[in-house]
Amino acid sequence: MSHGYPVRAISPAEYPAFTAVAGEAFLEPWPPEALEVERSVLEFDRTAAAFDGTQMVGFGSAYSFSLTVPGASAPAAGISNVSVLPSYRRRGILTAMMRHLLADALDRGEALAILFASESGIYSRYGFGLASWHQRFTIARGDGVLRTGGAAPDTAGLQLRSAVPEEVRSELGHIYATALSGRPGSVARDDRWWQAVLADPPVLRDGMSPLRCLLAEDSGGPSGYALYRTKPSWENGVALGMLRVRELIASGPAVIAALWSDLLTRDLVGEVTAPVRPVDDPLLAMLTDPRRAHPAVSDGLWVRLVSVPQALAGRRYSCPVDMVIEVADDLFAENAGRWRLRAPGRAEDARATCERTSAAADVTLPVQSLGAAYLGGTTLGALARAGLAEQARPGAIAALSTALSWEPAPWSPTIF
Repeated sequence: MSHGYPVRAISPAEYPAFTAVAGEAFLEPWPPEALEVERSVLEFDRTAAAFDGTQMVGFGSAYSFSLTVPGASAPAAGISNVSVLPSYRRRGILTAMMRHLLADALDRGEALAILFASESGIYSRYGFGLASWHQRFTIARGDGVLRTGGAAPDTAGLQLRSAVPEEVRSELGHIYATALSGRPGSVARDDRWWQAVLADPPVLRDGMSPLRCLLAEDSGGPSGYALYRTKPSWENGVALGMLRVRELIASGPAVIAALWSDLLTRDLVGEVTAPVRPVDDPLLAMLTDPRRAHPAVSDGLWVRLVSVPQALAGRRYSCPVDMVIEVADDLFAENAGRWRLRAPGRAEDARATCERTSAAADVTLPVQSLGAAYLGGTTLGALARAGLAEQARPGAIAALSTALSWEPAPWSPTIF
């Protein structure tokens, strides 16, 4: 409860009230088709609505995800739909809802909470750290030239075919799970989420074509796909159509090269955009001139360690580590204090342990910094140089930063 605004889960009958709050908070009403898509994945027992009497004035929710973390997977609460009516801001409602959602995640045994931030300045106050980045590509016609010759991937034996996305859902699911099995930050998709990802009502197309699919196959079966939309455009008789890549997921450089080569050489297309690509996307290395992709980086997934010992013990590490970490956490007192992290190297079978200790700290940092470094994409050294972590003995930051780092870089193609 916050200042007289009780927070509780809503029933399906109260769903229209949530959509009214979200529509006003996010500056536009949700189309009915979008509401149906959201309803298909919403978990009503994981909602947190704030009320002023009988009026809903704030809302937030969580999805039950399986998140890929370095060397493992872990249950995580995907925080979403967080909104407060403009006339009820600055009354502690957002804080009350976030406390409710995070406490519920802890009760469910989820050591992690994750989110995408509509405004990036909000969520550090609730213990979230920026754990991944993604980049946007904008490639003009003729600029997406891939390397050829001995160093280029051999695409012989690959076949590409167009498909109706919904008709190849099982193939897409297999490719997605296989290609992203070792990618920190990615979340598993069940049938509900595939249905939501492939939902294609005209109102959600942003004036573009229906969702299209390009499927890559080799002797072993489907090995990559691209989901995309197109939009025709002409200027003085010159074709300037747009192709927007929603997802391109593939296993192996040859499949990646084949898919990109096809998309970047389409007739009548003047520009190809890919808004959400990993920061280590191999396309940049495949292009003869990577500048032509005009990469633009923006923040991706934010991570919150709801249970520090469970989260740190639940991932693998790039090298052996034995370190005492002192954590500051204003929201969860049980996380605050000193923890001894012991873990073998990446290739070893033994699991990490994280136990409370009274020994002197090697590294001191807030829980936000631990969340930022957790997936291995944000280095602890960079955070320390920004004043967001401190070491009590020389070399401690570098050693812990190396252990936390991971290959490949974290990335989530699932925006929620």
